[in-house]
Amino acid sequence: MSNDGNKKQFWKRNAAKVPGSIQHVYGAQHPPFDPLLHANLIKAGNRPPPTTPGKPKKATTFQEFESITSDAWDVGDDDDELLAMAAQNLNIDVVMETANKVIENHSKQQEKQRQDDTTELEQREEDTQEEAAEDEEEDEDDEEDRVGEGDVTSPEVSFSSQSSPYTDGRLVKSQSEAPIGSPKDAAGEHAALHRQRSLPHRPPLIPLVARMADQNTSGTPAMTEREASRLDKFKQLLAGPNTELEELRKLSWSGIPRQVRPITWKLLSGYLPANAERRESVLQRKRQEYFGFIQQYYDSRNDEHHQDTYRQIHIDIPRMSPESLVLQPKVTEIHIDIPRTNPLIPLFQQASVQEIFERILFIWAIRHPASGYVQGINDLVTPFFVVYVFEYIEEEVENFDVSSLQEEALRNIEADSFWCMSKLLDGIQDNYTFAQPGIQRKVKALEELVSRIDESVHRHMQQYEVEYLQFAFRWMNNLLMRELPLRCTIRLWDTYQAEPEGFSHFHLYVCAAFLVRWRKEILEERDFQGLMILLQNLPTMHWGNEEVSVLLAEAYRLKFAFADAPNHYKR
Repeated sequence: MSNDGNKKQFWKRNAAKVPGSIQHVYGAQHPPFDPLLHANLIKAGNRPPPTTPGKPKKATTFQEFESITSDAWDVGDDDDELLAMAAQNLNIDVVMETANKVIENHSKQQEKQRQDDTTELEQREEDTQEEAAEDEEEDEDDEEDRVGEGDVTSPEVSFSSQSSPYTDGRLVKSQSEAPIGSPKDAAGEHAALHRQRSLPHRPPLIPLVARMADQNTSGTPAMTEREASRLDKFKQLLAGPNTELEELRKLSWSGIPRQVRPITWKLLSGYLPANAERRESVLQRKRQEYFGFIQQYYDSRNDEHHQDTYRQIHIDIPRMSPESLVLQPKVTEIHIDIPRTNPLIPLFQQASVQEIFERILFIWAIRHPASGYVQGINDLVTPFFVVYVFEYIEEEVENFDVSSLQEEALRNIEADSFWCMSKLLDGIQDNYTFAQPGIQRKVKALEELVSRIDESVHRHMQQYEVEYLQFAFRWMNNLLMRELPLRCTIRLWDTYQAEPEGFSHFHLYVCAAFLVRWRKEILEERDFQGLMILLQNLPTMHWGNEEVSVLLAEAYRLKFAFADAPNHYKR
């Protein structure tokens, strides 16, 4: 009897944690599940009856324990049911408290920003009025002097009394470009620029629906004199019989003009040869080869050994639609991921575009059996696709109807996107093989690097038990594409194409610079949930070329300091 009693006490004592129970994991791909947002996913039949507050009933016998865990390892469990179970156990008070905290912080920041902008505008108006009054007085005095002395009016104008019409509208990037002015004006502009960079939310100069045009957040004109000069340099370099790839890389590091980006990307990725005479024949051969793969393999997408891959692709691609951003029932991999690609950009909602993505991803997956298709690869097609669409159109691409293009142009865009994506993935394929060892190594290296360059941030993450893998996995898996607007990704990839091992090696330093960029916001968060919400939803929607250029410059500094001395960031 005593033995029976001990057994009974054992099950009673340990039944609180049963094998197979849902444990909430807040990873990079799966932010906290919100039962209010996804209430329609919880089936009515699965909702338990309302219970009165109090301690949950524990199993007191082995039979009760066995009944509780009888379905712990059922292979037929539906994903929605598991998520519904998780939602029932989630503490709604904690979720609502965190959401209210985020909204409150956001409101305070926006209110502060509006006050600063109003104060700055009023100050500028006062300064402008004072300067105008002073200029009028000076002009009257000068006119009187000239009339009295009988001198001829000089054609020269003093730079100190006349400012450039573009001074207020653009960021002065070098001393040679800056108009000569008073120290007071320079200090005011510097203070305004510093305040703008310190704010996490910029004024909505760029629409929330991610625009892909090359534009700065300060509203810089489309083509400045400096940009026109750079474009001429690119054209001269590309016009030669043999393009100097090293010179092209140096010129591309600071960004590639939209007009020459397609041909430049094809050259830097190794898709096209440097010899101009061979390019057309290589293009024809590679495009024919790709569509030969389509004829040979694409019909097998519904075969038993390929259907899982195609199903996942087919799901990922349609989730590009905002209406589809809900949890899907269990189906097969590429077909799942296509809809997930850039859900806020209308271009990717078009059926013809999604079919192109499905073909590209499926052919790549069956030609690379070591890795196959992995979620996230679908994102890597989009920059190439957008850049090569620009080769055939002049207008903005966000709402462009690709069906208006000729069939030959669409086929060329599809084939070129496939081959350039393949070249990229050849250098980082260990990111997508079994257990993704490449990503795990890079996340570990990121942790070591951050611990050396900003120990405060590193210790803060440790204090609140934030693992780097929980947020940086997505940074490595998707090459920061989920963290930045697509226009910024394209600018980032200009430099990645120009850097030796840009996607496989330089990306690590970009991630480190990106994390430290948010050190102020990170150190202000005082709990695990707040940190995870911040790191998975960083406010970059209004970023432009200026912010990306600063990020790349800091990443290059880190690379220069640590790349050739790896022991420097090992303790």
